[in-house]
Amino acid sequence: MDWNSLKDQSAKLMNLGHRLVLTASGNRLLAKPFGMPLVELHTTGRKSGLPRSCYLTAPVRDTKRVVLVASKGGDDRNPDWYRNLQAHPDAFVVIDGQRHAVRARTASAAEKAELWPKIVASYKGYDGYQQRTDRDIPVVICELRD
Repeated sequence: MDWNSLKDQSAKLMNLGHRLVLTASGNRLLAKPFGMPLVELHTTGRKSGLPRSCYLTAPVRDTKRVVLVASKGGDDRNPDWYRNLQAHPDAFVVIDGQRHAVRARTASAAEKAELWPKIVASYKGYDGYQQRTDRDIPVVICELRD
């Protein structure tokens, strides 16, 4: 197993552990990691066409959108959920137990420049992730559709 596969498997295990803790605690424990709201993102697999889901933090959120950061902890590769959204931008997010249809898109350079200070204000770690990689970390705007 190569290093990237090991990192990917570790991330999947961490997401499973997060899901188990949330379920067992009635969505009370780990519901606001690093002080940010948690969302469950439901996508369609870009290769398989199968439903996929993962938990992500939402550093910026309002009544019209949820902003996600495709940081993958500063890895040099984009996360699978981001690549799934590129292929299938219609998705769902679950926020505070409410399911919302969204249309996802990558923020433009100007939008990212406006959002990035708010993102880093929510969690300074995002700045460290950007410094760790040569990849321009995508910011994803999920516009609520319902």
